[in-house]
Amino acid sequence: MIRILFICMGNICRSPCAEAVLKKIVEKKGMEKEIFCDSAGTIDYHKGQPADARMREHAILRGYDLTSISRPFVKEDFKKFNFIITMDEDNFNQINFLDIEKKYTSKIKRMVDYCNSHVVKEIPDPYYGGRQGFENVLDLLEESCEELFKFILDKKNES
Repeated sequence: MIRILFICMGNICRSPCAEAVLKKIVEKKGMEKEIFCDSAGTIDYHKGQPADARMREHAILRGYDLTSISRPFVKEDFKKFNFIITMDEDNFNQINFLDIEKKYTSKIKRMVDYCNSHVVKEIPDPYYGGRQGFENVLDLLEESCEELFKFILDKKNES
């Protein structure tokens, strides 16, 4: 099984949304037994809480159900997951910093690496961005998750 972990700061907006978007793609392709998605945050401030209500509201309008509960990234995640996908440069740097021995650098990727038609440096945090901020995140994640799924299939077929 291929295991993917999405990372943002609080694990209440971007990473649970990416998890839900990719899960829906995986379900549509009937690959639930082959690809597992989860999400976590670089901080534990929201630990145990559901995704932000505004993010859930916008996601539901597009057919995504954000059911994950916020949790912080733990070092054991390095071993559990094949891909650790970060939403912004700060998340990327923090996760790389936790990889003290630099054993897992090949697993740590940026979500924008899979975003082809939008020229962006990160998936922006919508927390203070109003309604359009949440819509923008969904647009970016839908595109990025489609491309990530294709990338995973290519990797899977190489094995």
